[in-house]
Parts: sequence; C-alpha cells; structure tokens
Amino acid sequence: MADETDNETTQDTAPEQAPEVEAAVEQPAEEQGAGADEAPEAAAPAPPAEPEVILPPKERRRAKRSAHSGEARPSRTPEERHAERVAVRKDKAVRRRTRRLSERAKAAERRAAAPAAEPLAPVHAPVEGTRRVRQGVVVSNKAEKTITVRIDFARRHRRYEKIVRSSSTVHAHDENNDAHEGDVVRVIESRPLSRTKRWALVDVVERAR
Repeated sequence: MADETDNETTQDTAPEQAPEVEAAVEQPAEEQGAGADEAPEAAAPAPPAEPEVILPPKERRRAKRSAHSGEARPSRTPEERHAERVAVRKDKAVRRRTRRLSERAKAAERRAAAPAAEPLAPVHAPVEGTRRVRQGVVVSNKAEKTITVRIDFARRHRRYEKIVRSSSTVHAHDENNDAHEGDVVRVIESRPLSRTKRWALVDVVERAR
C-alpha cells in the first residue's frame, strides 16, 4: 500500500515539475538570445586595415619564384632567347633613363628652390703677415744665386744677466749674385725656395774691403 501511494505521488508531481524545468531551460536560451542580440551592438569597431607591405625587389622576386607552379616553358631556339634578352635589356634601359631624368629634374628643382649659398671665407688671410728682417755677414757665395749669411745675436741671460753671444747661419736667395764674402747684407723671410733656402736678399748694407 505504501509503495502504491509513493508511485501515485511521484506520478502526480512529475508533470507539474516538467513545465518549470522547461521554463528554466528556455530562460537561459532567451538570455543567450538577448545577449547575442546585444553583442553586435556592444562589439568594438574593427581595427583599421594595415597598409600593404611593399617588399624590396629581391623579396618580390623570391616570392614570385616560390609561387611558380613548376610547369616547364616550351622550348625556344637560341635566336628567340637572344631576342627576349635584348627586349628585356631595352625595357630596363628605358626605365633606367626615365628614372635618371626624373632624379635630375628633382635635383634641379631643389637647387633652384634652395637659397643662395653665402660666399666662403678665404682660407688664407688677404693681408700678409709681417716678415722678419735680419742683418748679417756673408760667409760664402760659392753657390749660384745663393749666399750663406751668418746672423749674430747678443742677449742678456735671464738669470745671470750676462751678455750671451750666439750666431745662426741661413741660406738666402741672391738673384743677381750681388753679394760677396764679407759683405754686410739684409735678408728677409720668403717662401721656401729650395730645400734649405727660406730667405731672400734685400740689399747690401756695406761692402767688404
């Protein structure tokens, strides 16, 4: 008797619970539908398309070779191959010439638009510096157009205050061989005239007796 009562209770309650389960099952579906309807509206805008990547010529040739299907071209005669090479070279020459002309035109436009360049400062000063002039005695005139002049110096020593005498010898240019041994002459600095000559004769102050 108890078993029959339990079975009847179960049969009576089972139909009543089924609509609730169905409603529970349908409710998430409706929520999912509602969420699906709201998803496109709330979705963020698509990112902008990336610019097309420009490959260098070497990479383009490599991609073209990799995309080749592997089918062999029909056989050609040597004359046809030569004609094809000549046509490719002519095409390249035309494109090269066009590019060079455009580059020259752009360079000319840039030069015309650029402001005038300021004149550069001279490397060497226009005014010549003061050249040293020394007086000495000719000790040799054996060389042609060259004299050897001994220049004597007398200085006071900085510490001992003694008069210290010294001399130096220079080679001077004598264009007319005017000076002789023993003459007192005046020489002036000049540009390098030879390996040892850096002086030139100005005049003869006193002739030797």
